[in-house]
Amino acid sequence: MQQLAEHKQAERTTWATGDYDAMMRQEGLYEVGARLIRRVGVRPGEAVLDVACGTGNTAIPAAQAGGQVTGLDLTPELLDVARRRAAEAGAHVTWLEGDAEDLPFDEASFDVVLSTFGCMFAPRHEVVVDELARVLRPGGRIGLVTWTPDGAIGDFFATAAPHMPPPPAFADPPLAWGQETHVAELFEGTGIALDFQRDVWDIAHDSVEAAVECYSTLFGPVAAARQSAEAEGRWPAFRDDLTALFERLNTTGRSDVVFPAEYLVTTGMLNGSRVQRPTEV
Repeated sequence: MQQLAEHKQAERTTWATGDYDAMMRQEGLYEVGARLIRRVGVRPGEAVLDVACGTGNTAIPAAQAGGQVTGLDLTPELLDVARRRAAEAGAHVTWLEGDAEDLPFDEASFDVVLSTFGCMFAPRHEVVVDELARVLRPGGRIGLVTWTPDGAIGDFFATAAPHMPPPPAFADPPLAWGQETHVAELFEGTGIALDFQRDVWDIAHDSVEAAVECYSTLFGPVAAARQSAEAEGRWPAFRDDLTALFERLNTTGRSDVVFPAEYLVTTGMLNGSRVQRPTEV
């Protein structure tokens, strides 16, 4: 499918834009990956896969917990940063360039399969779930962290969407991964019994202007959209919409900005038989 291949190439370019690692550090979001590891309970020697691993949010703490970890991502530039971060942390991880919709592993290869703010951005949700389930061993565990459409990040994407290229018709909305009913439907027939918990991370910036600058220069999809908007004279309107958003989200009543970002934690265990679904083309 040519359109799908072109979309994925565009996604590689988009996520390589900006500085994802700097944004994660600035907002403290690496701690969310560590939270997931504590919740799933990675044990020494377990084979662990972090899908759409980005710059190692979850893969690195999984390795520090003793897991034999593989981190896979579509964007090689993010993997370069992940390698550097892992070396700095003294964590051994095998990093691979690859697609969440076509995992390059045999069936039942991993004891634990994870993704933190990662596989939710792959375009075809059911294909992703089939792949996650395929590579999980019987008795294996899964742990996913995804932004919800109800919280501040949902508002952020809704604000940015009119200023960004429209997604292709075949792409499922990323924030649907933050709805329990949607995720439960996706996993039907996989044999994985799920549990859900919502959590919040308080995102902080020095000012509204700093928040706008962070997202529009460091976060790949918005940084790429800003570059196009500046070239076409649309950036002032985009900037004004982001400014109004962060002013509205701010909970401090001061010039510094703090807003609660809600996310969904999906955990589960493969304890049943899989049902083979028709293969998508």
